[in-house]
Parts: sequence; structure tokens; C-alpha cells
Amino acid sequence: MENTIAVVWDALFMEHRAPDHAGHAGHPERPERLDAARSGLFSAVPTERITPLAPRDATNDELGRVHEPRYVEELSRIAGRRGYLDADTYYAPASYAAALRGAGGSVEMVDALLAGKTAYGIALVRPPGHHARPGTAMGFCLLNNVAVAAAHARASGCERVAIVDWDVHHGNGTQEMFYADPSVLYVSLHQWPLYPGTGARGEVGTGDGVGATVNVPLSPGAGDAAYIAAMDRVVGPAIAEFAPDLLLISAGYDAHELDPLAQMRLTAAGYSQMTRRLTAAMPGGFAGKVGVVLEGGYDLTALRDSLDATVAALEGNAVPAPPSLALEARHDADVRLAEQARTTRRESDRA
Repeated sequence: MENTIAVVWDALFMEHRAPDHAGHAGHPERPERLDAARSGLFSAVPTERITPLAPRDATNDELGRVHEPRYVEELSRIAGRRGYLDADTYYAPASYAAALRGAGGSVEMVDALLAGKTAYGIALVRPPGHHARPGTAMGFCLLNNVAVAAAHARASGCERVAIVDWDVHHGNGTQEMFYADPSVLYVSLHQWPLYPGTGARGEVGTGDGVGATVNVPLSPGAGDAAYIAAMDRVVGPAIAEFAPDLLLISAGYDAHELDPLAQMRLTAAGYSQMTRRLTAAMPGGFAGKVGVVLEGGYDLTALRDSLDATVAALEGNAVPAPPSLALEARHDADVRLAEQARTTRRESDRA
């Protein structure tokens, strides 16, 4: 195992820009987000330990494991054009190319992990992906990067892949793609209620996949204490029990207290604590088994500091204590109900 970090980045990702008309010039999903993310990464680790991965475009076969071929074909028609696929999701002339490169770069990160070439991986990709459904773009997302990566890992021989999504919005697209698949554990912590309106505790999977979806909806205002309690009581045990060959983190940083699109109160210290707990739950250690895929996060300072904290935890550095670990009763109730939903599901599986 090489003591390096595989990092996916490409200048093409910066070309995904909102149209400069109709008041959308200040769209929150903007290229500057990647500058902030890279600043956080380089603050956490020395440059000589970073191995850049040259991303390539995802193939139709790789996309077709989670996306409908009809949708991929329709999406290709936006190349060279500008517009909106829905009220939130824009496209620019290079957006389709950037989406293909982001999905392909996430696959390259998985290949580096599976080959034992890196301690862990970071995919700094745009546009984000976890809202992209099998046949629909939505929520700033065109192609589902983490889902393409997880499906590729399965096709490459991983028996079990876990995805932990701590973006403040529920990853409805990722959940839908693996809802009936027992080999992919999808765990989401998210503000509830909030866009896109999915991710209730009772959404636990279907068919053979029952129990392989775990949702932890948290009331507005949840901060470090609530997220850490959820990690300790729900997410960590789910990861340890599932014993994945690979863990992918859908790393949105919009639950930070500074983010303008939600009402959560996480700090950078909270993200470092969550990362440490996730890696501790991985059987046999996490080296070579963890990949981080960038999702949301729209305050640039919060994004920089939170990614810095995430990487510092992966590096094994001292994890700072959160400003407060006082757990409000309503958030304790949120975690307890999610814990009960998961316990009930496991007990019914054994019956």
C-alpha cells in the first residue's frame, strides 16, 4: 500500500458555469467551490503525498449500470448549449463533458483504491451527483458520480460497497439506484424536512435490498452533537455489521452552520469527528478502502475548512473537539427513532 492520496481533479470541471442571465449569475453551484475544496486539501496534506489521477470520461457501460441508456443519450444533446433542465439544474456548453469526466474520475479513484495504490481517495468533481436519478437530472446534478463509482466497484469484484451520504439534502438518486440491492449499503444523514422530500426513516429498501438502506432524518438546527450521536448509534454500527470492502463518502458540506441552503449547525470539527468514526467502523482498518466524492457545500469558507478537517481525520491527525456536545431532546429523539427503525428492520430480517 503506497502512502499517497489519490486525488481526482480536472480543469474541465471549472467550465460548468451557470448562464449569466435571468438573475442566475450567482448560482450557488459555482466553479469557485472547487478552488475552496482544493485549498482545504492542500492545507491538510503536503503536496508531495498527493498523486493526481488523470480522469477520463465514463463509458456508456459504466453509466448504464445505474443510468438508463435513454437518459444518457438525451443528456448528450446538451453538449455545446446553455439552459436549464429544471428550475435548479443548469447546463453550459461544457457541462456534459464535465459530467462524463466527473463520473469517470470517480471510477478511476475506485480503481486506484482496489489496486492498492493509495491510502485513500478524494474526487473533487463537478457537477455534483447524488440527486441524479436513473433517468432524470435534478438538484444541480447530471450524472450520479458516487453511484457510478459504487457500481463499478461491484463489477470489479467488491462483494459489498457502502455509501455514507452526509450532504444536508437526501441523496434520492443514489438511494433509488440501489434500493433493491443488498450488496450496496446506502446510509444518509440529512435535514428533514428539506429538498427533495425523500429519506424518511421508513425508507429501508425493497425486495432483497430491505435493510440495506438506512436513513437518519434530523430536525433543523442539528449540529455536531446530533451528527456524532447518529454516527455512534446508527451509522457506525450499520457499517461495522455490513463489513464493506469499500466505503464511499458522498461528502456534501452544506450541513455546516455557515451554509446558506439549509439550517443545520455542523462545524468543521464535527466533520472530522464523523470521519474518524466512519473509519473506525471499517473492519480491519480503512487503509485503501475509503473514497471521498464531493457533493454539495455552498459557503466557500465552510467548504474549505470542512474538507481540510475531513482529510486531516483521514490522515490520522488529532481530531479537534466540537464547540459543544450538548444534544437537544428533539435531536436525541431523531437519532433514537432512526436507531429503532434500523433495529426493527434487522430483527425482522432474522425472523
